[in-house]
Amino acid sequence: MRTRLAIRLHGILEHYFPERRVFLRSDEDTRFIRLRPGAQLLAITGATAIVAWSIVATAILIMDSIGAGNFRELAKRDQRTYELRLNEVAEERDKRAKEARAAQKRFNSALEQISVMQSQLLASETRRRELETGIEVIQTTLRRTMTERDTARRKAEKLKLALAETGDTGPGAGDGEAPDGDTLDYLTAALEDTAAERDRIAEDAQAALEQADEMALEIRLMQDQNDQIFRQLEEAMSISVEPLDKMFRAAGMDTDRLLETVRQGYSGQGGPLMPLSFSTRGEEPTADALRANQILGQLDELNLYRIAAQKAPFAVPVLQSYRFTSGFGMRWGRMHNGSDFAAPHGTPIHATADGVVTHAGWQSGYGRMVKIEHAFGVETRYAHMAKIRVNEGQRVSRGQRIGDMGNTGRSTGTHLHYEVRVDGKPVNPMTYIKAARDVF
Repeated sequence: MRTRLAIRLHGILEHYFPERRVFLRSDEDTRFIRLRPGAQLLAITGATAIVAWSIVATAILIMDSIGAGNFRELAKRDQRTYELRLNEVAEERDKRAKEARAAQKRFNSALEQISVMQSQLLASETRRRELETGIEVIQTTLRRTMTERDTARRKAEKLKLALAETGDTGPGAGDGEAPDGDTLDYLTAALEDTAAERDRIAEDAQAALEQADEMALEIRLMQDQNDQIFRQLEEAMSISVEPLDKMFRAAGMDTDRLLETVRQGYSGQGGPLMPLSFSTRGEEPTADALRANQILGQLDELNLYRIAAQKAPFAVPVLQSYRFTSGFGMRWGRMHNGSDFAAPHGTPIHATADGVVTHAGWQSGYGRMVKIEHAFGVETRYAHMAKIRVNEGQRVSRGQRIGDMGNTGRSTGTHLHYEVRVDGKPVNPMTYIKAARDVF
């Protein structure tokens, strides 16, 4: 069976590849090489395989070269896009920084204006109390003067009656004698004194009435001025308190609990204000007193917000130019618990809020790191530093330099790894930084 199959196969090959002979002739001899069908088939197959492999390899190389070129171009385009985006972010950051500085200036100007208006309010209220006291004195004097006038009139009437009685029925009248000269002189002098006293009392009463009208007009003008001052103060309070309230709410903080915490821990500098009391008689407070107390309450709230803003990490840890290289969230399959800021080696790093340093040294992958404990259960971390400039247990203020940017620990380049933790849990630091853009 195999022989038949081989003979048939050989016949087919013989048909397509007939046996050939290749003669090799030399000077002395002539030889030939027999090329059988199987050898020819093998040779052609090998040549075809080599040519096919060459074509495929060349095509692969060409496609790889084209693909590598496209990938490089794509990488260059991505790099250019990334650089443009970084430049836009840097410009936006600088713009926001300018707006924040302008807002801070407006905020400080509003505080100064509020202080001046508060002084004017207190001065006007003091003047109003003085005017009220003056009016009470004038009214008392007027009542006393009117009483004296009435007494003088009654005295004059009695003297007239006495004079009439003396002229008609006095001693010596029945004998046709004239009244006693001393008595007439006395009565005449008493009448003249009474008339002069009456005229003086009338003039004093008229002057008192005119002065009372003038003081009433001055009080109305003072009330109008007070109303204008109150409106300006109320507008300034609204402009000043509302952005701070929005800032804390944007950061996810409970403002009521926050203000209560600040009030309980108040140490005595710039703290809560006491309400004004304009009456010592136990009377109900006036409308002006209520408005003044409401403004003082807003001033107290503003002051508490100011203290809280110093204690919460709303500032940026790098004040010089920087690149934002990595944010909070998943990265390379792992959780990245902070934000990364890249800048030249040695760039100053600043505390983002008032607090106490709880760690200043080396810590595994963080390298040289500083931990600062703040109020409201907040902690900030500053990692990969080249140099630490604070000590453990030291109290620091917002904006104080605590170290230099470096590349220590598990880091691929010079940058700052900045974390914010609330009650031990990491949160996005940009939440606080973005919340403060329109305030600081």
